[in-house]
Amino acid sequence: MRIAFYAPLKSPNHPVVSGDRQMARMLVKALEHGGHSVELASELRIYLRRPEPESFDALKIEVRGEAARLTKLWDRDGKPDLWFSYHPYYKAPDLIGPELASAFAVPYVTAEASYSRRRNTGLWADSQALVARAIKQAALNICFTQRDRQGLTNAIPDAALGMLSPFIDTSVFQELPVRGCPTRLVTVAMMRSGDKVESYRMLAQALGRIGHLPWTMSVVGDGPARDEVRAQFAGLPADRIEWLGAIEPAAVPDVLYRGGIYLWPGYGEAYGVAYLEAQAAGLPVVAQDIAGVPEVVRDGQTGFLTPPGDVAAFASAIARLLAHNDERIIMAAEARRFVLEERSLDGAAARLAELISKISAS
Repeated sequence: MRIAFYAPLKSPNHPVVSGDRQMARMLVKALEHGGHSVELASELRIYLRRPEPESFDALKIEVRGEAARLTKLWDRDGKPDLWFSYHPYYKAPDLIGPELASAFAVPYVTAEASYSRRRNTGLWADSQALVARAIKQAALNICFTQRDRQGLTNAIPDAALGMLSPFIDTSVFQELPVRGCPTRLVTVAMMRSGDKVESYRMLAQALGRIGHLPWTMSVVGDGPARDEVRAQFAGLPADRIEWLGAIEPAAVPDVLYRGGIYLWPGYGEAYGVAYLEAQAAGLPVVAQDIAGVPEVVRDGQTGFLTPPGDVAAFASAIARLLAHNDERIIMAAEARRFVLEERSLDGAAARLAELISKISAS
């Protein structure tokens, strides 16, 4: 099929590294891996940082221009067979695809769409109404987590839903890793306000509780909250923390291979691609049993998921893996098997092909 792909929040070509951009790229790869021809329909970013009507109105003007451009293009070169919209939600609704798909009788599909009733106030209520309308229109809404699926089911009972587990391109992790240092802890996360800072704060507090144990930590990440993040670790010995800053995605596997345990509390994580990468590199994970994290970490098998907000439990889980290397090795092997065998690009491509074939056959 010829598929028009669109990610309103962040184009696959966006210069800023993030989980959203990475998953958009992975979806394009998976679709192409399944034999489809994928074209990026638009790079117009629809992101409403704050509920400001003026910003929304300005975006709508740009949307009209993009819709006119695509209409002219499709009239000349023919319409696509399907419109695929990645991650539309109240701050980033797809304002282009639904109307074009309807006008050209093209099946409309979403992936990782979300709906939150608590956002139904002011301008957010208007943008969520557009998301809901798109979800109802969609021939299929692909959910990555049971949490998102339940949210859509509760809000839009008649929505057409399908499941696709979060995945990564495991090709860079196929070679057996050189065994890293079992007491080296690793985290990879952006440094921005909100949930990321809260996760860093909890991480620093937990490390402060296990200072009597032998460990060092490598931190990959940077961002506008860098100073606030580093301040959280000020009470820890400076020689125990290695601040690597932002590095190229291609360099991340090497950092993971050098480690022994992956740590990230995970406040607000939709699921967390970084957890999958860490496990593919053979690192058991310590995270919270929160948001979408249980979709990518198997508690007691590929790591430990601790109760939300419980710093003592989080620290205890880290200490357990530091003190019991045999258990860490067993979890590391299972973590690697889990991702390479169950969360690979090949598996995702096959699942996507199965889901899309039902649309084309209907």
